[in-house]
Amino acid sequence: MNDLLEAVPVLEVAIPVYNEERVLEQNVRALHAHVHTAIPFATRLTIVDNASEDGTPLIGKRLATELDGVRFMHLAEKGRGRAIRTAWMASDARVLAYTDVDLSTSLGALGALIAPLLSGSSDISIGSRLAPGARVTRSAEREFISRTYNLLLRSVLHAHFRDAQCGFKAIRAQVARELLPAVRDQGWFFDTELLIVAQRVGLRIHEVPVEWVEDPDSRVNIPRTVATDLRGVLRMLRHPEPAGIALRVRSIRPQEVP
Repeated sequence: MNDLLEAVPVLEVAIPVYNEERVLEQNVRALHAHVHTAIPFATRLTIVDNASEDGTPLIGKRLATELDGVRFMHLAEKGRGRAIRTAWMASDARVLAYTDVDLSTSLGALGALIAPLLSGSSDISIGSRLAPGARVTRSAEREFISRTYNLLLRSVLHAHFRDAQCGFKAIRAQVARELLPAVRDQGWFFDTELLIVAQRVGLRIHEVPVEWVEDPDSRVNIPRTVATDLRGVLRMLRHPEPAGIALRVRSIRPQEVP
C-alpha cells in the first residue's frame, strides 16, 4: 500500500466529472499512478461527480474502494465550479488543485504547478496554454476562441494572466478558504472569476506553460460556455471586490505557507 497516498495529504487534486464513464477509470488510474511515482509527499485524489446520468458514479465509487488515496463525492446539482469548490472547501490538505478528467494537460506539469505554492512564492498557480513554452494541439476554432476570450479579459478586466480557462490549477488551502466565498459562479466561469478576484485583492498568480492536447469528446458546449463567460465578464466589470475580502486575504502571511 502507498503510505504517501494514505497519510494526511499535503496535496489534494479534485477531478470534477459529469457523464464521464468512457474515460473515468483509465484516466483516474493514470493520475493515481503518476502521483504515486512523481509526487514525493502525501496526495489525495477526489473524484467529484456533479449529477451524472450515466455510469460515472458507480465507477467513481469503485475506484475509491480499489485505489489507496482516492475518494468519491457525489453532488446532486451540476456545475464544474460547484464541484471544485465543494472538494476544496472540504479538504484538509495544505495545497489544493484540480485537473479536468480528460487529462488534456500533460501530468508532467503537476510538479511545476504546485512548487511555487509549497515554496511560498505564489498563492495560486495555473496551467497556461498561451504562455511562452506551452505546446498546444487543438482546432483552429478553439484556438481562436481561447485567444479572443483571454484578450477580452486583458482589455476589459485588466487581467495580468494569459490563460483563464485551462483546467489545471492549484491554490494554497488557506487562501482558498478566504477567497472561495467571494466567487459566485458555479459553472465554467468559476476559473475566470477566481483569478480576477484573486488579482483584485493582490494575490500572486503563477503561470506554468503546459503541454495540452484537445479532447475530441469534450463535454464543453462552446456556444453556451461563451455566452455564460460573457455574462460573467459583464458582472465582474460592474461589481468591485466584495467588502472585506482584500483585508482578510492580505492578512495571510507567506510564512504560513507549508
